[in-house]
Amino acid sequence: MAASIKYRKLTDYKYQLMEKYVHETQWLLAERVATSGGWTALSKTGKLTVKKGYAWDGPSGPTIDTPNFMRGSLVHDALYQLMRERLLPGRKRKPADVLLWLICLEDGMSRTRADYVFHAVRAFGGRAARPRQRPEQVIIEAP
Repeated sequence: MAASIKYRKLTDYKYQLMEKYVHETQWLLAERVATSGGWTALSKTGKLTVKKGYAWDGPSGPTIDTPNFMRGSLVHDALYQLMRERLLPGRKRKPADVLLWLICLEDGMSRTRADYVFHAVRAFGGRAARPRQRPEQVIIEAP
């Protein structure tokens, strides 16, 4: 019989951060929070730090990945990940959506498109921020 291999399925991402990024959210927290592995952290004073190497899927939905959407999608995805990991309460979802809108405008996105993005994440983004139970890691053995 031939040797077997063991592997696991991973979720694909589209982009990887090539240098650390820091964004001031101005949110006040009772304590610092960080994702497992420390890829994303939010200080008590609201400083969001995303480590070099962080991977995210960029803008979601029926949209085009444009330069004026990338920084906002990074910050938004990092904040939603903190919510999924139960490190930020769900009530921070709307402020995260507003922050996405503000960053997109700051980066030169038209007001019309930024408004569309905001309304889309408000209508359809809830599931992406919702905490999930961690699935069991499934190890697959193949001949």
